[in-house]
Amino acid sequence: MDTLSNLLTHFSLHAGVFYTGNICGTHDYGADALRGHIHLVKHGPVQVIGERHGVINITEPSLLFLPRPDSHRLIADERAGADMVCATVKFGGGGRNPVNDSLPNVVLVKLAELAKVQELLELMFDEAFSDQCGRQAVLNRLCEVLMIRLLRYCMAHGLTQGGTLAGLADKRLAKVLTDIHKDPARARDLASMAALAGMSRARFAARFREVTSETPADYLASWRIMTAQGLLKRGRQLKHVADDVGYGSASALTRAFVRKLGCSPTEWLKGRQDAQTSM
Repeated sequence: MDTLSNLLTHFSLHAGVFYTGNICGTHDYGADALRGHIHLVKHGPVQVIGERHGVINITEPSLLFLPRPDSHRLIADERAGADMVCATVKFGGGGRNPVNDSLPNVVLVKLAELAKVQELLELMFDEAFSDQCGRQAVLNRLCEVLMIRLLRYCMAHGLTQGGTLAGLADKRLAKVLTDIHKDPARARDLASMAALAGMSRARFAARFREVTSETPADYLASWRIMTAQGLLKRGRQLKHVADDVGYGSASALTRAFVRKLGCSPTEWLKGRQDAQTSM
């Protein structure tokens, strides 16, 4: 399995198209802590104004992805409007994850620059601006395919801001990251990871931090905690989760949780349940 596919088995991609058609005037979108937002512009112009990213003027067919969207406003011409597809994207159930965390606040790519996606885009726009049965399901699946193409583009063109995607784009580091993703429980030290990358320990440690913005040990610990969160959400008992992710006991996993997240697994689960109840 390739590096990106392996990552997406842990943080599965789910897209939900919520608007298709011609959009006119001003539209406001609230901040979203759980989902990224896609604004696919077939025909503009469109102006997008956000609290963090300021003003973005889109004058030709483009794909705008906001991995961690703050409140933002979309403005199209009052008369001519803009032909658009808008969707939400969740990785692994939403919230923080290594896919979103690897991307800048704004990813803007001209559709002409996305290699070999013209047929996909034509099919997507055909579905978007028609009224056929199964349209919503088809649009969601096509949007997920488009999102994977966008992730490939970001990795290939250095649009990542460190983290997992940047590491996976580096051939030597990708071997180590993929190994960690497949088996987080296995014991590893700097020497074994450097050997897998085919590098000296010093060079590997420096390169790993330069590319991912983390030390190898910190990355391994973070991945173990994220894996533990996924298992806990599925109802697996804490003592079994500790074994699954490489900690010798529930108390050891709890200490690691507190170091990384500032709370215990029990507190984290309760906070997550309370948040879902209040939604």
